[in-house]
Amino acid sequence: MLPSVTIGVAIFIGAVGAILRFAVTGQVSGIDIQTVGTILIIAGVVGLIAGLALEFSGRDRARDRDPGAY
Repeated sequence: MLPSVTIGVAIFIGAVGAILRFAVTGQVSGIDIQTVGTILIIAGVVGLIAGLALEFSGRDRARDRDPGAY
């Protein structure tokens, strides 16, 4: 998966989690919506860190794909 897509999806998941955690006041039987929001926020942060690590890793991907380009 492309790092830029990973970063975007991670931000989206974190935003959905924040909405569920802080803005939704409804109740669902058997599910704590605030806990689901917290889990999504954590997943978004972990995904964002992973995406940024892939994006800024020391490897030059273009050079790895086509050694004759440089």
